[in-house]
Amino acid sequence: MYYGPNINNVSVRIKPNLYIDAVKDLRKMGQVALHPLEKKFLKSLLKLGESKLEEIAQDAGLSMDQARRVVEWLKEKKLVEVKVDEKQIVELDENGKKAIAEGAPEIKLVNEAVKKGKLDISEAKRLLGNEAGVALGIAIKKGLVKISQNLIFPVSDKQLNTTDVYKILEKISSGPICIEDLNSEEIAELEELKKRPRFVRLSIVKETKVKVAEGAKIDPKILESEEITLLTSGILASGKWQELKFSEIDLSQPVPAAFPARIHPLSELISLIKEIMESLGFTEIEGPVIRSSFWNFDVLFTPQDHPARDMHDTFYLKDITIEEKDTDIVNKVKSVHENGWITGSTGWGYVWDQKAAWKALLRTHTTTITSEAIYRGMSGRIFTVGRVFRNEKPDFKHLVELHQLDAIVIEEGASIRRLMGFLTAFYKKLGFEKVKFWPTFFPYTEPSMQSMIYSEKLNDWIELCGMGIFRPEVTKPLGYDGPVLAWGMGLERLAMLIYDVENIREFYENRLSFLRSYKSINLKLKGPLV
Repeated sequence: MYYGPNINNVSVRIKPNLYIDAVKDLRKMGQVALHPLEKKFLKSLLKLGESKLEEIAQDAGLSMDQARRVVEWLKEKKLVEVKVDEKQIVELDENGKKAIAEGAPEIKLVNEAVKKGKLDISEAKRLLGNEAGVALGIAIKKGLVKISQNLIFPVSDKQLNTTDVYKILEKISSGPICIEDLNSEEIAELEELKKRPRFVRLSIVKETKVKVAEGAKIDPKILESEEITLLTSGILASGKWQELKFSEIDLSQPVPAAFPARIHPLSELISLIKEIMESLGFTEIEGPVIRSSFWNFDVLFTPQDHPARDMHDTFYLKDITIEEKDTDIVNKVKSVHENGWITGSTGWGYVWDQKAAWKALLRTHTTTITSEAIYRGMSGRIFTVGRVFRNEKPDFKHLVELHQLDAIVIEEGASIRRLMGFLTAFYKKLGFEKVKFWPTFFPYTEPSMQSMIYSEKLNDWIELCGMGIFRPEVTKPLGYDGPVLAWGMGLERLAMLIYDVENIREFYENRLSFLRSYKSINLKLKGPLV
């Protein structure tokens, strides 16, 4: 159990149900509600009187962060008053410092004219470049030079420093000063210099002064007393708490909200699904995101004129092809599409286009990975989880990118009944007790079914997964002549049910309020049901 912190920055940690009565008595014992840092601060304040916060902090041996924090505590207790004054400060900027060191452009102009007795305007332009016009205008305005027939004549024969013309520069050349300390003539000069780029820089400086609050009574003896600010289980267990003096402990203060790092909800769900699949005896495999149309569609007996293969449904990579080097499987897939090969099917009855099969794309499903596992001679229970891409218009339940679970079973006794058993076990491990299956059609499975779960939240049946047994037109070209159980599902829709989210985009918008507040999955996984 955790109590605190109170206004005194005091935290108390105790074991549940341990000396609870003793803890209640501590509040009665707490005579002085001052933290040790508060005592240090007040001792220095009483010694110095009304002072700047920096001076009090230095005298008390506190950092400025500690001092600011202590002042807030003492203000809350009405022991101190704080006054914040804002002052406008002026200091030299880049060009102002250069003028002090080298002379302002108009001073260079005047001094060159003094040196030569007169100065041609063309010479001034060579001397000062782009600054010549501005320098001449200021020199004339200040009464330093006169012009006659394109010649510049100095008014005096005395060489000048920048500070001879702008008295304020002499004042601020040694460091920043407060504008309040300038006289009217200097302020007028400052207004002129403010119009010149990067000559002076203005800033606001806050000065915090602290004094003892009016009517506050602070007993110096209290400031010298030592008190316990942290109650430990050891003090409680030993009984020493009865002899010690404690700072006041406010057990009613709420604990501030803490937001530790969290796993993203989709990552959490994917980890759980992998754990479930492994508990059912499945082994995870992975595969590439970029595939050829051959492996994404043709191998799965999807006809080349199927709507799913159109540009508006699939992301193709421009001017990129991926050619399948195994001519044996290419010829088998070609024959299956054209005439059914030796599968007992008549195929689709068209001339198969090899160029269409080599088109590269972002995979539209992860079945490309499990089908290739059959081709590579793998067997047993196999699954994969990964991203897939669909060229869809995003809305509250559709995205162009999503995660998909895909699984196959290649083992003796594989049947549609066993497949239904796998899905039932899978959903029950996710907490869905009511499961049913509905016949449907997919080009690459027969029989084909949809699995549905009953959502208590929605009070309705929800379709989540496509499933079935791969057709011979899929498995025979891949080198396997037997039933292969297969299913696949999008994980975002499942996540919407589990996390009670109405808009699928919540998972990708990185909204902190959602990421901090979603309720984590808390399931106790049981042993294999299949």
